[in-house]
Formats: sequence, C-alpha cells, structure tokens
Amino acid sequence: MGDESDDQKIKSQPHIAVVIVEPPINDDHTITKPQSQIVIKRSLSLTPILTSLQAGYFRITLSLCSQALLWKTLGESPPSDAHAIRRLFSLLPSTAFAILWSITLFTLSLLSLLYILRCLLYFHRVKSEFLHYVGVNYLFSPFISWLLLLQSSPFIAPESNYYSVLWWVFVVPVIILDVKIYGQWFTKGKRFVSAVANPTSQISVIGNLVAARAAAQMM
Repeated sequence: MGDESDDQKIKSQPHIAVVIVEPPINDDHTITKPQSQIVIKRSLSLTPILTSLQAGYFRITLSLCSQALLWKTLGESPPSDAHAIRRLFSLLPSTAFAILWSITLFTLSLLSLLYILRCLLYFHRVKSEFLHYVGVNYLFSPFISWLLLLQSSPFIAPESNYYSVLWWVFVVPVIILDVKIYGQWFTKGKRFVSAVANPTSQISVIGNLVAARAAAQMM
C-alpha cells in the first residue's frame, strides 16, 4: 500500500521540462544573427538623417564658403598701401587656406550627397519643401555655396573651361528657382506677394549677386 501511494504522489506531481532553444541554422550551415543585433543594425540606417535633413542645413556651408572666399580675397597679393588686415592675411601660410577650403569642400559634398539621396528616396518631402513659401528660398543655399566655393578655389582658374562649365551647372538651378518664385509673384499679384514674402526671400537676391560676381570673374 505504501508503494502504491508513493507512485500516485509521483504521478500527481507536475513535470518540469527543460527546453534548449538553439539558434536557427540556415541551409549553408551559418548561424543567423540574434534579434538584438538586427535591431542595432536597423537603428544605424540613414533613414532618420534623410527624413530630418532640410535645405536649411546648407546655411552651414554658406558660412564656410563665405569664409573661404573672404580668406582668399584678403590673402591675395595686396598693393603696397593695403590695409593692415590684408597684410596680416598675406603673411599667413597658404596651407591654412588649403585646409579651410578642403574642410569646406568635404562638408558641402557630404551635405549635397545626403540631400541627393533624400531627393531619390523621399521625393515627396522635397516636393513639399519646394512648394512651401519659406522652404523654397532655402533651396538656393546649396547652389550659392557651390558658387562661392568655386570662386574661392585655389585649383580652378576663372579663365579655364572647367570654371565655365561648373558655373553653368550651378547657375541653371538658380534661374529655375527664380522663375518659380518671381513667376508666381507676377502672375498672382500683390496680394499673393504680401502673403508669402518673408525675410528668407533675400536668399534669392544673394544667389543672383553671387552668380553675377562669379560670371564677372570669367570676363
């Protein structure tokens, strides 16, 4: 009787099963990566950068390119009666200007590449920026930056054919944006201008001035 009661107690107790889950193996006998690594890999994608990137970020390159052009202008061989600031810049080594110009070129190239990817992958966002009365003015910024960088280039002479080709490449988008903005202003009247005109509208004026100065150097 004692043995039967012990057997009944053993049968009535719940069974505990230990299951060992091995990582899945593909057909080529390679172990798949854990889920945590996949999540980390996805978080390092360019999607957050491209979705948050706007043409307004090119204000950074506008400042850098302006400084590079200013450095080149002040560092050119001044006349004998030049201002003390120009003499100071003429004494600085040319390597410093080359480093500044290279950093500016790298920054502008990186931003331009990211914005091109944004145009290809998130065209609807770029379209909404183009149709916005404030955002469309910032679309001048990348082309103004390239024109400033072209004028401050220590490697391309204004008389060369490369300079003329690059000038046309950067000026044509400026003309297209001018037609878009000022065409709306002329066709929709003064009431429309009073509704959409804002301080960023001056960027288009700066773009035309920079393009005209770059053209004057080719003469």
